[in-house]
Amino acid sequence: MKDLYMKTLILLLISCSLVYMFSAQAKQVEEHKLSNFCYLPTQSNVSYAAVLELEKSQATHLIQYGLNPLQYGELWLPDSKDANYKHPLVIFVHGGCWLNEFDISHTHAFSTALANNGYAVWSIEYRRTGDQGGGWPGSYQDIEKAIDFVPNLRDYPIDLRKIALLGHSAGGHLALLAGSERRASLSAVIGLAAIYDIEQYSKGNNSCQTAASKFMGGDANAVPEQYRAANPSKQALHPNTILMHGSQDTIVPIQQTESTKHRVVEIEDAGHFDMIYPGTQTFQVLLKKLASIFK
Repeated sequence: MKDLYMKTLILLLISCSLVYMFSAQAKQVEEHKLSNFCYLPTQSNVSYAAVLELEKSQATHLIQYGLNPLQYGELWLPDSKDANYKHPLVIFVHGGCWLNEFDISHTHAFSTALANNGYAVWSIEYRRTGDQGGGWPGSYQDIEKAIDFVPNLRDYPIDLRKIALLGHSAGGHLALLAGSERRASLSAVIGLAAIYDIEQYSKGNNSCQTAASKFMGGDANAVPEQYRAANPSKQALHPNTILMHGSQDTIVPIQQTESTKHRVVEIEDAGHFDMIYPGTQTFQVLLKKLASIFK
């Protein structure tokens, strides 16, 4: 396994060197063009701090889908030599325990890497716990609004027949819910370390689990109807729902997937943030899943 890792690392170093050489020779391009960052293979179970340190590009466009300043999406478009080619679209909902202290910026490297692999990305910012109108159901309503805004992107090089909805962590919780009501317009819904059973999750004691009751406006005993409506495990989810989860996830333990009838892809030794860290084995598994969905 170590020899395979070293061979892969050497090949990627050569590849990155070639990218750098040809980029240096290229003419200056417009500012919105993506940089060809090369994310080298890394060991499993990366930290949140490591995610923040990654190089990233800027989104091609920032677009408001609502009137509130936080109701906007980042549209990431791949560079393409074919002006007529339309890219598959990944709609992405970032996580962060539903809290407003974690914004969209920590997923910029993730969006950069998806765009560099040929996917258009509509990454959604939304009101969270601590924002006026955030929490349940406001945060979820923002996600619905942002997804329903997608037809307005028709003038960009996007194939609106090929759309996958992804969400990480608490964003995975919101994505699973939104995908359950939008089956016809989505090819698949992928939960990345997603909170699948919010009622069960809210009974835990890590910092993200205790944030669930703040998001919901009380614990499951105080507002049971709200938990029922907000619980993906109680809904008829999109038929092509995939739950990717790391075996070493301590923020959203893999036990969250135990009661599901949907497809579970367990990544051995992966942690919570491997899902959004280009260069991990988990990210490569995600790319293969997307390729299969859009084949």
